This record gives sequence, structure tokens and C-alpha cells, in this order.
Amino acid sequence: MFPRLVVPFALLLVTPLLASDFSARFEELKASASPAQLYALLYDAPKGGDLHNHSGGSDLPEWRFTVCTDPARNGGDTFYTRARFKSPADAINPSSRFHTIRRHVYARLAPDVQSEYVPLAELTPAERQAWCDSQRLDAPGEGRDEFFSVIWPRLGGVFSNLHVSTELLVENLKAFDAERLLYLETQFSVDGATDNDGNPIPLADAVAFVRNRLAQPDVAATGVTVRFQKTILRFAPNAEQRLEEAYAFVDAHRDLWVALNLAGIEENGFGHPHRFLAAFRRLRARYPTLPLSIHGGEMDGPNHHVRDTLLLGASRIGHGVNLLTDPDTFLLLQHSRRTLIEINLISNRLLQYTPDLTAHPFPEYLRTGVPVCLNTDDRGMWDSNMTDEYFTAVTTFNLSWDELVQLGRNSLAYSFAPPAVKEKLLATYDARVAAFEKKYGTDSPTADAALAQLSSVRPVAHGYAKRTWNLSFN
Repeated sequence: MFPRLVVPFALLLVTPLLASDFSARFEELKASASPAQLYALLYDAPKGGDLHNHSGGSDLPEWRFTVCTDPARNGGDTFYTRARFKSPADAINPSSRFHTIRRHVYARLAPDVQSEYVPLAELTPAERQAWCDSQRLDAPGEGRDEFFSVIWPRLGGVFSNLHVSTELLVENLKAFDAERLLYLETQFSVDGATDNDGNPIPLADAVAFVRNRLAQPDVAATGVTVRFQKTILRFAPNAEQRLEEAYAFVDAHRDLWVALNLAGIEENGFGHPHRFLAAFRRLRARYPTLPLSIHGGEMDGPNHHVRDTLLLGASRIGHGVNLLTDPDTFLLLQHSRRTLIEINLISNRLLQYTPDLTAHPFPEYLRTGVPVCLNTDDRGMWDSNMTDEYFTAVTTFNLSWDELVQLGRNSLAYSFAPPAVKEKLLATYDARVAAFEKKYGTDSPTADAALAQLSSVRPVAHGYAKRTWNLSFN
């Protein structure tokens, strides 16, 4: 039996919403709207939270370029990128092209290597465009290898600048606010931050810096609540040690960091879930409960990674693409409804875990009782946004309005936000849903009148929408 105080929240999670009066109007709008109108409608639709979000992977390259070349926002640093090689093009390691470093690293390079690096601010327009394009999957043939082995190494030098990473976090908050998102639970770290001379920034100072930036008026004006997860690279040789350090850090900063995660390509066998079972059990004996949202089942073939990740103590599973290959665990999640699967449609397509999205297991989870929500994962590297996830889901799987609303509620109800914050977020979300239904429903006597309301909506779409659906609003 559940403890008495848990019952109301448990009921909140498992009780489906009754069909709303707006449902029929939404079907009319889907049937009569052009793709651009449907996109605008979904852009304007209230959204709950983004629970599966890698902070560094969510920064659009154009934002990154702007911040990295602005001394007022990058802490007075200078960034250099390897753009002008002496070697023939076919002799260059792909991850070396546009490898970006900070000034103190550049100063230690040999002169012949320095000659291949250019200050970001001095790139030609064509080089700047190529630099941005090198950080996203936007060309045929790019996929998993490009993402894991090429793009991330190119950017290693950027992430150690605390000014840059924090300013880019703020850019994400502003963009998500424009899409009507309420909550961001992102994988964000201050580990490894160094000053402009390469000296480590003490963790306490780094945390204070982030807190101060989040307290500024432009962040408060977004209306987006943000909390962080602390992530451990699962296949690192010292991953158990890093997990222990992460436990201690999150325990000491529970108001802002709310959970732990294990991330990293699962095909690398050194990061399998069972590796961490003893470590998690040892740490649970030492610390009060810390929520776990762990990547699991982001694999091509069948295995028991989702089951084994649940055994680690996870209450949310990132991706869960191959859950259907483990029927016993699938049945368990259908009936318990205690575990949420964080769905990342565009990520799974571009990384070729489900290149044909019509075969994605998402609708099977959604429509058989497994709690799910939509997320952006590494949206900057997909050149996408949350509306792209919604548009993909609606057009591929014919989602109803009530299913969309439930996805948003799930993302808040299963978030790791503190209870009082979660309660406020859910109330705000319900109010926004009611206002949306009024705007496009009772305030609009016909579907055509509802679509006419979209003339005031100004969607911001990126390269993914242009390449995939030929949608552009700029």
C-alpha cells in the first residue's frame, strides 16, 4: 500500500484526462490547416517541460558563435578555430576541422600549429557558415559517428568557459519561452570550468556564478523554470569515482541540481548498466534519495538495458527505443505507470536508431499506458526545437489534442522539480491549456476563424524544419 501522502500524486500520474471540448476543434484544425499553419498552431500551444536535454548539445551554433565572439558575454576570452590547413583536405582528421579552443590553449601551441587556427571573429562569412554547419547533422550521410566522434570533440574547448556555457543556457531559456515551454530540466555541469588562464574555477565559485546569472531580470522574464541534472559519462574508466563525486555534489546543491544521469553511447560496452549496480547501492546507503533519470535502451538490437537501468533505481528512462524487445519489462511499465520514458523522436531519427519514424515505438508506449513525454535531447546539433518534436508526433502519429495535453502534463508530473514548484507548474500549465482552447475554440466560431488567429503567431523555426518539411518563417 502506498503511504497516505503519496496517493494523491500517484493518482495524478495514472489517471487519464477526460476528452476535452476542444478535441473536435483540434481535429478540424489538423484537417484544414496547411503545414505552416499547423506548425504555427503547435508553436503557440502550451508545452510542459523538456526533461531530456543536454545543455551543451542544445546550443544553436549561431548562438555559440555570437557569445564566443562577444567579450562582454564570454568573460573577455578569445576563441580560435582550426580553419586553414596546410595539409590536403583528404588528410585532415574530420574532428580537427573547426576544432575550437580558448586563448590560453592557443598560446601554448607550436607556431606552425597556431598558423592553422583563426580567431572566430576573423572568419570569413563562408568560414563562419561552415563553422556553424560543422556542429550539426545537416547533410546526407551524417549520423551517429559524426555526432559522437566528430562534433563533440570539435567543441571541447568551448565548454570549459563558464561565461559561455551559462550565457548559452540563458539563450535556451529565452527560446523555450517563445515556444511556450514552462520547465527545463537540463544536463548542465560546472565541472571542469577554468578561467581565462586555464586555472580551475572552484566548484563553489562556479555554482555561485550560475546562481547569480539565473537571478538576473532577463532570465526571470522568460517565465521558464530551470533545474539541472548531473551527468556521468558511463563508459569512462573512472565513471564509478565520478558517480560518487556527483552524488556528493547534487546532495549539497539539491535546490538547483535535482537528479543524476548516466549518458554516453550504449554501444560502448564499458558503460553497461550492471557495471554501476554496486556503486548505486553503496551510495544509496550513504545519501538520502536522489532521483535518477538514466539513458537506457538507445540501441539497435534487443537487450535488457531498460530493465537493468530500472534495477539501478531510475524512475525515468532516456530514449527506451528497444523496450519492445523486452516484453516482460514493457508489460511491467504498462501496468506500474511509475516510470516515464523520455521520447526523443528527432534524435532517434538522425542518429539512425529509428531512421523510419513510422516504426518508432512511441505510439505503442503512449497508447498502451506507458507514461511518455516529448523532449529535444541535443536540439542545437539537430538544428531543431520543441515544436519540431510536436509537429513530428502530430503528423506522423495523428495525435489527438488530449494526447498532446497529457504529454505536457506528464513532463511536469514526472519532473524532478521540488513538490511546491511542480504544483505551481501544473497549475500554470492547466491555465495555459484553458486559454489556448478558448483562443482557438470558443473565441473562434469556426475552424477558419481559429486559423485566422495564427496571423499574430511568429514561429521561429530552424534548419531541421526547413530541410524536413520546407517550412521557413524568417
